[in-house]
Amino acid sequence: MAVSHWLLASVLLLLLCTTQVSAQQQGCSVENSKPSVYENNPLGYVLTTIHVEPGFTVMIDPTSHDASFFIIQGSELQLNRSVDYETDTVLLVYLICQDSAGQSDSLEIIVTILNVNDNSPEFEQTNLTAVVPEDTKVNATVVAREDLSASDADLDTIYYELTTVVPGTDGYFAIKGVNNPEIYLQKALDYEKIKWTILVLCARDRPVGSSDTTNTANATINIFIEQTDTRPPWFLPCTFINTDNSICISSPYTGRVNISEISMEPLILEPGPIYAIDPDYTLNEKIVYSIVSGDADEVFAVDADTGNLTMNKAATSTDSYLLQVMATQVNNIQKYSIAIVEIKVINKSDYAPYFESKSYNGIVSAGLAPRSFVFQAGDPSSPLMITAADDDFPDKVNPNIEYYIKNSTDFIATRDGFILTNVMLQSPGTVTIEAVGKDTLSLQEASTVIVVEVLLATAVTSSNKTHTARDMAILGGTLAALLLIALVFLGVLIYKQYGKPVKYLIRKKFSKEFSGSYRNKSYEQGEHPNVGTKQHEMSENSNVRSMARVLEQPAPSLPSSNAVEIDSLPKASVASTTIFDREQKEKEVEEETEHEKEVKSILKTDRHVADDGYKAVWFKTDVDPDAGERVEVIEDNAADGDDDSDQDLQKNEEEEEEDYGKDNHHRGLRGSFASESSSLPAAEVRVKMSRTDAVTEDANDI
Repeated sequence: MAVSHWLLASVLLLLLCTTQVSAQQQGCSVENSKPSVYENNPLGYVLTTIHVEPGFTVMIDPTSHDASFFIIQGSELQLNRSVDYETDTVLLVYLICQDSAGQSDSLEIIVTILNVNDNSPEFEQTNLTAVVPEDTKVNATVVAREDLSASDADLDTIYYELTTVVPGTDGYFAIKGVNNPEIYLQKALDYEKIKWTILVLCARDRPVGSSDTTNTANATINIFIEQTDTRPPWFLPCTFINTDNSICISSPYTGRVNISEISMEPLILEPGPIYAIDPDYTLNEKIVYSIVSGDADEVFAVDADTGNLTMNKAATSTDSYLLQVMATQVNNIQKYSIAIVEIKVINKSDYAPYFESKSYNGIVSAGLAPRSFVFQAGDPSSPLMITAADDDFPDKVNPNIEYYIKNSTDFIATRDGFILTNVMLQSPGTVTIEAVGKDTLSLQEASTVIVVEVLLATAVTSSNKTHTARDMAILGGTLAALLLIALVFLGVLIYKQYGKPVKYLIRKKFSKEFSGSYRNKSYEQGEHPNVGTKQHEMSENSNVRSMARVLEQPAPSLPSSNAVEIDSLPKASVASTTIFDREQKEKEVEEETEHEKEVKSILKTDRHVADDGYKAVWFKTDVDPDAGERVEVIEDNAADGDDDSDQDLQKNEEEEEEDYGKDNHHRGLRGSFASESSSLPAAEVRVKMSRTDAVTEDANDI
């Protein structure tokens, strides 16, 4: 029985299903039971077409969950409102198909909603503020990812991009990645360079460069830099040594104290009192001062709070003190700086420098180049010069005083007190400036007033225009060149006028030195011990005559009746010198001015028996025929001694110098022998025989 019951139920169910399918196939049908549609569709969008057999009707099942979205217009199933993917992703509706007998069945329609990129990313906060300490480490997170992440209703992937708005602050901050908006510090901060900046974070639902429609959103991040204690104190004044002004170096302080004196007041230092600051000025930490070295005798003390330098006792020597003063931050002893303070010990200055004139007046032309002189108002040709006196010096001149202009940059003062222009003055007018004279040792000062009248260029005399330093240099160079030319011209004139006498004197000096240093050993007496005195005299006479004949060869043959024989020459005779008669030479000078004849020397020597020297004879080949026939022989016997020879030689030299003044073209003339011919012109011949072994350049030539 149980099996039959179950079998009956199964048959009935099968019949029911078959009936419904038959009704669907015969009564109602749709072309697409699972249509899809993009969100934001227009009203009346057709989802599918319904086919209804005659005798059947179709309707939307009102009990369907999404029945309100649909409507049947004729044979079309349409949407009666716009769908949103972010709200509904699938719509379900049933259609009831009923015949005239009242039987019905249903059709299920499933509609899929397609997503459209119609939403922009959204930030939870579109404006943020972050304070970043100056000493934040590089790569540290500045703004967390959670505070910067954007959302997109379309559930798209968000892409981020960070930009800097404030110029000059690029490169300090960056994001971790294109899909990670976390901001971190990329470069070390410096409060002096960057105090704040503005960053803009852009979120987009498509990658940069995509051709698809892209929706974006922006968030603004305000970054404020907080200064921290990163730098040690700076002594002032100081000079920056790098372009970013992060390091400032101070110059040494200098001061003066009098020996054996204690100053009851703080010492006056240059360039100013000891003073240091915290360069992290927004913090401005407290600074204390102390002397760390250079004061072994504890002569000086420094105030810990003010930095004023005072004296504990007097200095007993003139040695300078080189102090090291340290400035330290109270909150951090590691933040400190050292300054050098040089204190010079000097003798006391009883008097301060002063200007004897309370004011000076000067003039200068407009339009002159810088470094032009300012001239005295009462004397336009004299540069204006200020002078400070000091009664500590007997002449009131203190060499340690320097001058400078205190209240103007248009003028400068030299160390000597001259006033110069520092710029090109453009327009006329009156300028009042203050000049200061300062003792560089005692640091005492004196001041005076200078009234400078700037005149038009046309109103200045020419003398004023030529007293610039440049013009003076040009003038000095010109005068030096002219002086050089004058010296050269003077030298040429002296050479032309006195050249020959100078040459003669030089040749005479050197010929004497040379003749005195030479000795011909070939004419020693020991070579011919058997030669007698008579033979020696005859040999000398024959040699003299032969040399005379050599002299006469250029002239025609003449009788020998008027010849003068030379007898009894002494044994010790050497170096015979001949000069012409003074009166005949004066005549010869007048005749030979038109045609100067060359003087030649011929050396004739012979051996000696009784003398240890040799005999030198000089001849004059161009004897004037009208000179006369007188020949004078000066004998010098060995018995006379060396004194007579020396006296005769000195006399002969004096006569030569006197004759040279009358006839300077007979240089080097020493002697001439006349031949035995009676027709030889009368010539006065002086023969000086000396024991000196002499030789000249002409003898060497022979």
